Amino acid sequence: MTPIAAETERVIDIKDIDPRHRHMIIQQLVAHLAPGASLQLVVDHDPKPLRFQLEAKHGAHCQWTYLEQGPDIWRVRLQL
Repeated sequence: MTPIAAETERVIDIKDIDPRHRHMIIQQLVAHLAPGASLQLVVDHDPKPLRFQLEAKHGAHCQWTYLEQGPDIWRVRLQL
């Protein structure tokens, strides 16, 4: 991680968000990322469905990096 990314990365623990609203909130956060900023998601499962939604909306501009892959915790960094 570059020093700039460390300074501009927001970490969101998905478990703290009502399941009915998770994808909508995350999509809004991603849509409002500043250039060079990133969003780190902490989840208790592989968030593949969210990845497919974001890629469908943002295409190749959506950078998705697994930082940790289970079995209990997944960490994903998102950048546009």
